[in-house]
Amino acid sequence: MESIHSHGHRHSNEDMLSVEEAFDRILKAFQPLNIESKPILETVGQILHGDVKSPIDIPPLDNSGMDGYAVLFDDIQGADEKNPITLEIIDTVPAGQISTKQIATGTTIRIMTGAPVPNGADTVIPFEETDEISRITASSHLSHVSIMSELPKHANIRPAGEDVKCGQVVLESGTAIRPAEVGVLASLGVSSTNVIRRPIVS
Repeated sequence: MESIHSHGHRHSNEDMLSVEEAFDRILKAFQPLNIESKPILETVGQILHGDVKSPIDIPPLDNSGMDGYAVLFDDIQGADEKNPITLEIIDTVPAGQISTKQIATGTTIRIMTGAPVPNGADTVIPFEETDEISRITASSHLSHVSIMSELPKHANIRPAGEDVKCGQVVLESGTAIRPAEVGVLASLGVSSTNVIRRPIVS
């Protein structure tokens, strides 16, 4: 009697596909999705196509890391509480504004955290290292301030590009775009970007 197995379709190992070959055939059956450029607010949930590089330095300019006084380092050498060094205040710079004045020997500019460092200055002395409070208490007009501590050169100055340098990749191709990524793009001044088109299900 002939075995019932002899009538069945026989498979050899040579007929079987490897996992890699099977995936390759599946992928070849699909067409890649198109690329589209869209406003960043419309890209949430899509996949970024191509690296995004920063077009600017962040921060764009050297800026103050403390509320204090922008000075010339050479002016404050040897300063301490017993031997304070008095400087003339020639300007006050709030955060977000830029002073038009130049620091020269014997002068200082009152500066807030985040404000660009004035031309000529190379060090920022925190308010706490000066006699500002006692001077304000004694007079409503603050024309001079005494520095009571010698700090290292470039102290409390954040250099341009410390956070992000111009040309640095901030988002890699293939990144899923969420609100956080949109915020990053907006902070760089990027208004639109390339993404992979959403698949259409018919």
